[in-house]
Amino acid sequence: MKLGYTIVYVSDVAASLAFFEQAFGLQRRFLHESGSYGELDTGETTLSFAAHALGDMNFVGGHVHADTSAQPLGFELALVTDDVSTAHARALATGAREMAPPVHKPWGQVVSYVRCPDGVLVELCTPVGG
Repeated sequence: MKLGYTIVYVSDVAASLAFFEQAFGLQRRFLHESGSYGELDTGETTLSFAAHALGDMNFVGGHVHADTSAQPLGFELALVTDDVSTAHARALATGAREMAPPVHKPWGQVVSYVRCPDGVLVELCTPVGG
């Protein structure tokens, strides 16, 4: 087995793609003409966004919408960068909310957390051992 892709259900797929492009410098790979599904190029594993309506079709009883949850959901997307402070500031300037400022961890990483407008929790971190 290997991780094939991650799909995050959001209210506005195009807006989530645009935010990740502006805040984190990721490149759009694809946006379906319906606007209900899109992908970002993140390397070997694709980060995808799909409309809540698609999630509701897949799960009887629906699902938790991250953008309406008072607290972040119990998962995060980690984006690795050599400059966490600059990436953190850029995300905040683009509309993310600070959850934890950049901190030097005892194992050598610099780590911060932001919450995106669509409710997704993102960890910004330097490479492990870097």
